[in-house]
Amino acid sequence: MKNILLPTDFSENSWNAIKYAICFFEKETCNFYLLHINRYSDNFIDGPSFIATEDVLEDVYTKPSKQQLRKVLKRISDHFPANKNHRFYTFSDSDFFIESIRRNVVEKNIDMIVMGTKGASGLKKNIVGSNTGDVITKVKCTTLAIPDKAQCTQIKEVAFPTDFSMNYDIQILQPLSDIIDNNDAALRILHVSRKKTDLNSEQKRNSELLDDYFNQMEHSFHYLTNKKIEDAIQCFVESRNVDMICMVAKNLNYFQQILFHSKVEEISYQTEIPFLVLHEKN
Repeated sequence: MKNILLPTDFSENSWNAIKYAICFFEKETCNFYLLHINRYSDNFIDGPSFIATEDVLEDVYTKPSKQQLRKVLKRISDHFPANKNHRFYTFSDSDFFIESIRRNVVEKNIDMIVMGTKGASGLKKNIVGSNTGDVITKVKCTTLAIPDKAQCTQIKEVAFPTDFSMNYDIQILQPLSDIIDNNDAALRILHVSRKKTDLNSEQKRNSELLDDYFNQMEHSFHYLTNKKIEDAIQCFVESRNVDMICMVAKNLNYFQQILFHSKVEEISYQTEIPFLVLHEKN
């Protein structure tokens, strides 16, 4: 059984991520935890009457969010046939966003976070400060970021950009392996360099380890040279009809070049292709 965390701010963007998650895990047994995080107004908290405001907090923040969560559950039941393998739980929390996500990941033994991102506008330029950007960089839990234009379709090809600078252990790669296996998909391991150079001994060793790890699954290696790594990935995604992009968060430098570059608004895969970020578990 998988435990899936679905943070929601009740926007259409977060609803699209919820829809994607339910569709994506249609054949798997899952607990879905819908979480809304209230952020109390600083002025409200710092006010002189804060000590005596528990009832007000309940009325102003908690009750409305619970009502909204019930509406989301109703919307789910209206859009999806009953699935005996799926259970839904709703939670309203009050905390700093990342602290709440981290705590719920631990308490509910979360296997994956699925949340929406508004594609280019949501990841534009400096992503730090956006909820999704903070989660995928600061929370050690596998996260699937769903752009606002992403549609749930069968996963046939997954692109895995890597510079082969580090080896990945089985624990980190397991979620990717599960997705490929469950969807009978093909993995396209993509190496992009700014200039044409041969792999060094460490890179060769790490590429061989990946080849060995995925030897029972359809996979292939692709090597591209482009001064702009994000442009190379854009071309690759379009030419291969890639359905998902996957990266490992601990490969931070390479990861940031692809996801957090300065002209992300020009990269269409940011608005259409789900982005799976693998983390080491705590």
